[in-house]
Amino acid sequence: MANYYEVLRVAQDATGAEIKSAYRRLARKLHPDKNSGAVDTARRFAEIAEAYEILGNPKQRAQYDRRILDAQFRGNGHSVFTSTNKHATRWRQMVYERRYNDILNRMIAEERREALAFQKVVYPLSAFLVSAIISTVARPHIFSDAETLGKIAIITLFTIGVIHLIGRIRDGFVRYTSYDDNIHDSILDDRDRKTPARSRYAVAATLLGSIAGAFLIGWLLGIFFTFPADLAPQAFGRDLNPEFILYPPIITFFVDLMHSLAARLERRPADVDNIGIFR
Repeated sequence: MANYYEVLRVAQDATGAEIKSAYRRLARKLHPDKNSGAVDTARRFAEIAEAYEILGNPKQRAQYDRRILDAQFRGNGHSVFTSTNKHATRWRQMVYERRYNDILNRMIAEERREALAFQKVVYPLSAFLVSAIISTVARPHIFSDAETLGKIAIITLFTIGVIHLIGRIRDGFVRYTSYDDNIHDSILDDRDRKTPARSRYAVAATLLGSIAGAFLIGWLLGIFFTFPADLAPQAFGRDLNPEFILYPPIITFFVDLMHSLAARLERRPADVDNIGIFR
């Protein structure tokens, strides 16, 4: 049985991100466009494609690790089922169970990391688009009426929010998109990928269009709905002034901060003793 970890040159406990990074690095190096279609390169090219197809999917990786584990414990005449020493048999069985539970725990942890990584991209972007609409509808004039310290505080929070949002967007682009001319995802057929590659340029255009659309929707709604100015004229006005752009990054930062704190509070360490088919 081929050792996919050796093929991709990663450790057996490598994270999904490390496996993907190794795959991309080797794919660039071995792509036919850079090697004139050499036979040896093509063979190696196919090997890393097969390895990434298995190790890049948490469930398939767990099944593969199970096969490795079975081979280790049942090969070379040292099967846990044929040993004549009952104490050695029990010891090997306990080790087998423990390692298999570790495989399942790693699979669950990897799926949890993927879900959290997706949330870290989606939540801030959703919060920014919603807050862009709200800010444009409400038309605040808090900054223009604030004292010097208040203005400094708003500008500081705006800067922090922008940096935070850019970081989230960058992480999302790295994880979920690729350039149209990027070669590292061309190895696998679209049917074999867990999620199809998204063009980085297309996603960027969609994102910019969504942001512009959110501000446009807020501006149109603000023409007809003036209740913020009616309820709190000291903070909101009927005319749109440039400071409305300051508030979406600030709101996004605090919403994402609260989401991160809630996620940490809900997270519980995995109960190893309760995971696995042997317990």
